[in-house]
Amino acid sequence: MHNTHVLIAYGSKHGATQGIAEELGEALRSDGCDAVLMPADRVDDVSGYDAVILGGAVYAGRWHVEARRCARRHAGQLRQLPVWLFSSGPVDDSAERRDIAPVRGVARWMQRLGAREHITFGGALTAETPGRIAHSLVRHGKGGDFRNPERIRQWAHHIAAQLATSSRPVE
Repeated sequence: MHNTHVLIAYGSKHGATQGIAEELGEALRSDGCDAVLMPADRVDDVSGYDAVILGGAVYAGRWHVEARRCARRHAGQLRQLPVWLFSSGPVDDSAERRDIAPVRGVARWMQRLGAREHITFGGALTAETPGRIAHSLVRHGKGGDFRNPERIRQWAHHIAAQLATSSRPVE
């Protein structure tokens, strides 16, 4: 029996989604999975993995371009694997208060890839986020880090449990 080899690929412009991916990887490793993190634009092959978690930041109602490109490039292989999708985006506590349905483009990718689940986590817009608009929003009190590490870890443990159940040998 081997450790489940999980790829966590993420598309992130300013690092909020990468932070979520890192938290997922840490939690999966604590559950005995071999989790590999990689920016979505660097994923060359997914055939060596037992499962894939693909995430992207949502900007203006669109999933990050590199997450979409990764899904498109590897769609054939991803359809053969257990796949979970996540988004980061709302820069408020709405992702904490209720489940947020995936944006239309992510919902289409869920269907195309046969993804098992999707979850939306809060995003981050802080003083370190580059750009005039980001700085203006932070200055006017509209920013913050709305990623909840506990919620991210719970989802990772949920995925690890599903993988453990599906990879048990049949007696």
